[in-house]
Amino acid sequence: MMELLSYSFMQRAMIVGILVSLVCPTIGLFLVLRRLALIGDSLAHVTLAGVAFGILFGIYPVYSAIVFALLASLCIEFFRKKYENYAEISLAIVLSGGIAVATVLISLGNTAGILGYLFGSIVLVTEHDIIITVILGIFVLVSILILYKPLFYISFDEESARIAGVPVKQVNVYFSILVAVTIAISMRVVGILLVTSLMTLPVAASLQIARSFKSALIYSIGFSVVSVITGLISSFYLNLAPGGTIVLAALTILLLAMFFSSK
Repeated sequence: MMELLSYSFMQRAMIVGILVSLVCPTIGLFLVLRRLALIGDSLAHVTLAGVAFGILFGIYPVYSAIVFALLASLCIEFFRKKYENYAEISLAIVLSGGIAVATVLISLGNTAGILGYLFGSIVLVTEHDIIITVILGIFVLVSILILYKPLFYISFDEESARIAGVPVKQVNVYFSILVAVTIAISMRVVGILLVTSLMTLPVAASLQIARSFKSALIYSIGFSVVSVITGLISSFYLNLAPGGTIVLAALTILLLAMFFSSK
């Protein structure tokens, strides 16, 4: 372990990875309880378009990915209101648009570096990535802390929350922005294609054994941290994509949680 941390790129990857492991399940728990887990997939495909745009035009890809994801999150809320009885179609619309734009942008020029964002890369994590992840990660966590009660209320009964005076529309829009930011800062280590897994698998495992919302949140974060550390160590020694090893670790924890909870 000490040998692993003697490499500066692994130190950077661990810092970013652990912070991401705190943010993803925190956001993911609210998504799962609101049955919006697939919103991550939709926004992830849009961030792919943002990364392609950034690489193509010489912009730091995380910045362009955040902008694209923020716009997509607002679009999802717009379509959710337009199709109130078919809210899930908003995800399909945004996902389709994201894939289409990404495909076109990738076909326009040299976007070879995009593979590191698709599957994650511990080697390519820079000090700039650390700074951005720390700033935005703290922003997300503080926002969740401030909005904890309204989000908790909305997650279980949106209509009752609205009647009780909770500004549901504004909270939903702000929460969508938090999801977009979370995906954008997580893609460097986990990868765009797998970032949603880190938002849902630890949560799914926690729901097997938790007896309250707070315990589910604690378990989710704990499982996520273990998954990220295990995945990064495995990817280093086995020369594998970090995103895949992290998700496989999270999946293993989920299967163990299901096994022991069934006894």
